[in-house]
Amino acid sequence: MDDRAAANFLKENNARHYWHPMADPKQMEANPPLILAGGEGLYIWDVDGTRYLDLMGGLWNVNVGHGRDEIKQAIIAQLDKLSYHNTFNGLANPPSIELSAKLTQLLAPEGMNKVMFGSGGSDANETAFKIARQFWKVMEQPDKVKFISLRNGYHGMQFGALSASGGMVWRRAYEPLMPGFYQIDNPDPYRNPWTDDPHELGRICAAILDREIKHQGAGTVAAFIAEPIQGAGGMIIPPENYWPLVREVCDKHDVLLIADEVVTGFGRTGAMFGSRGWGVKPDIISLAKGINSGYVPLGATVFNERIAEAWTRDHPLAAIMHGYTYAGHPLACAAACANIDIVVNENLTDNAAKVGKHFLNRLLELKDRHEVIGDVRGRGLMLAIEFVKDRETKEPFAPDDPFITGLGPRCLERGVLVRTQAHRVVLSPPLTFTEDAADEAADALDGALDGALSE
Repeated sequence: MDDRAAANFLKENNARHYWHPMADPKQMEANPPLILAGGEGLYIWDVDGTRYLDLMGGLWNVNVGHGRDEIKQAIIAQLDKLSYHNTFNGLANPPSIELSAKLTQLLAPEGMNKVMFGSGGSDANETAFKIARQFWKVMEQPDKVKFISLRNGYHGMQFGALSASGGMVWRRAYEPLMPGFYQIDNPDPYRNPWTDDPHELGRICAAILDREIKHQGAGTVAAFIAEPIQGAGGMIIPPENYWPLVREVCDKHDVLLIADEVVTGFGRTGAMFGSRGWGVKPDIISLAKGINSGYVPLGATVFNERIAEAWTRDHPLAAIMHGYTYAGHPLACAAACANIDIVVNENLTDNAAKVGKHFLNRLLELKDRHEVIGDVRGRGLMLAIEFVKDRETKEPFAPDDPFITGLGPRCLERGVLVRTQAHRVVLSPPLTFTEDAADEAADALDGALDGALSE
């Protein structure tokens, strides 16, 4: 089959048999998705060879860029040795051991001591919940089983992870969800009913957590989980004082703090880890996405010394009866080791901070030009543009408004791939992004907005 025939075959079968995630199958069949066929560096191209600047970075995760030879060679070298075997039954493989050591070394400032692997972010958070409950049982406090999370938080699609996720758009079709999960208000500087003062907002939202733990009974609460910056739930950047105050509240009530760093880990926010950027040490950290830039599915959950210490005790429930077939997959772990070396050696964390600041300033210029932009926010290379019908009332556009639905295609026409999310455009390019690429992206977004508004 030649290239043209292959392309025609793909187009004929596009969305015909594959149910795509987070989409109505009817809409996918009526408007078949863009077929991506290649990628290199900051760019991807479709099956027809049209090139786009990847402002999605895969899905928050291709941190080192597409097609990195170092990662490809690490995978190939491991394929020549051992492509797969399980890590149950007293078995291990070299890449998983190497990666566990590399992660605990990288997270030494947070006091992280132990690692469990899975296949992605949902796995990582599911592991965090199960080990948190088991920890309290081993510590002879078996009533500490509840979890508190944020209303717009997103923690994954498995039933436990989904139960911690707050957005009704994710939950409604699958209710009832798991008992023992409770949500509280977000520390959202742009949309909150209390104040325009960020520090006051931080205090208010930390106090809400304090009250919820008291209401539930501290002796029944296992952990509070949150993303250092909320991603899929609206790209919400909390006030500077929020996370330190949350750590104080958790310590006050002897509640574990779980940082969902699936998106924010490995440099995305301009700090190696999002919680480190807030100056906070969690008890448990969930990792995925940027751990190996998505080259092979992988997730990890890391635990601090306090958690690890519990497993030095004798207890009838001490055996960890949890794990995944692909935990510690040798190809995924080999890719992760190579990926982390790139992030560290090329100082991509500092690059994310530097270029992210330039990109944010360019987007703020768009806000000055376009009244439909209510807010522009970002930290590192994790940014968002929020669109409103009226800046005073902050009334958002409906997700199916033609202005919103037309933005993505208009950006594609100008050579950039963006993610539209409700009434926002979310931007998460690779951490190898440059100021020139940021200018290219801002100009394309400006043109797309001009086109959408004129129509």
